[in-house]
Amino acid sequence: MIVTVVSVPDGGTTTVSVPEARRRLATDPFLLLGVELPETEDPAEEPVVRRLGLDDGDLEWFGRQDASPRAEFLGDTAGFVVPVVHEGRIAHVHALASERFLVVVHWGRRAGLAGVIQAQVRRERPHDPVATLFLLLQEALSTFRRAAVDALLQVEELEDDMFEGRRPEQVYRLSQLRRHSAVLHHALLPYLQGLDEVITRRMMSRDFPVERQRLAQEFQRAARLVLADIESLQDATRRAFASYGSLVAGEQNGVINRLAIVSVIFLPLSFLTGFFGMNFEFLTNRLETRDEFWLLAVGLQLVAVVGSLFLLHRSRIWRRLRADD
Repeated sequence: MIVTVVSVPDGGTTTVSVPEARRRLATDPFLLLGVELPETEDPAEEPVVRRLGLDDGDLEWFGRQDASPRAEFLGDTAGFVVPVVHEGRIAHVHALASERFLVVVHWGRRAGLAGVIQAQVRRERPHDPVATLFLLLQEALSTFRRAAVDALLQVEELEDDMFEGRRPEQVYRLSQLRRHSAVLHHALLPYLQGLDEVITRRMMSRDFPVERQRLAQEFQRAARLVLADIESLQDATRRAFASYGSLVAGEQNGVINRLAIVSVIFLPLSFLTGFFGMNFEFLTNRLETRDEFWLLAVGLQLVAVVGSLFLLHRSRIWRRLRADD
């Protein structure tokens, strides 16, 4: 376990030992603590809250990789499991905030928020851990927004490419983006619903400070916008699939029209062939010369073909095919 202290307002970090972090959690009036755990969790390891001196029966989930997204107020502290989009996947960051400290736990570098939070601290200069907590929550939302906007742009590019030339790999890529939008929505919506209930309940309390009400309202507004971006991505993927289906249907209609043209040409030929192939008396006894054969067997065929082509040339089907080509 690597423990770093983020200084305010310069945003610098200092690596400290676990006993030193434990001592400062008990004494410092304003402490921002980052805890980096190994990628693989050792079951024999003591829980993070116990090693930091924050042992509480209600915090058994804190620092465990299998914890689901949540938001809980536990008396003087609030605990969160925050979903974050990192390198196209959903990771989770644990945060524990009180009036004196903010402890953020992540695994390896997969959360990708350490450098961003330091920059936010230098720029915003939060006056307490709760304000810093909202910076963390806002940045986690921003990862979803960036992922949704990037995927939306990819969908629009694929849709433009489809109209230039339809390829099977476009469907596969659209399926991936549609699945990605579903994963984003599935990861964010339950977390925001739970967090919204908790924030709304706290805002109704008379002792909830006005400044924190403003931070909470800004977060709720940003959360609604991010959900709208993800829903726009889902609508765009559905629209792109509908466009692909329309292109396929258009191509199939063109094939059917060409088959109809061939049928129109060969239908009278098939009729003439079948008619003169019947062995009734007039054909067998009267049509015996070569001239009669060429006149009826070939001449009628040519007239049927020329007449069919003339009618097709004057029809809307022919003009539509020429326009498509």
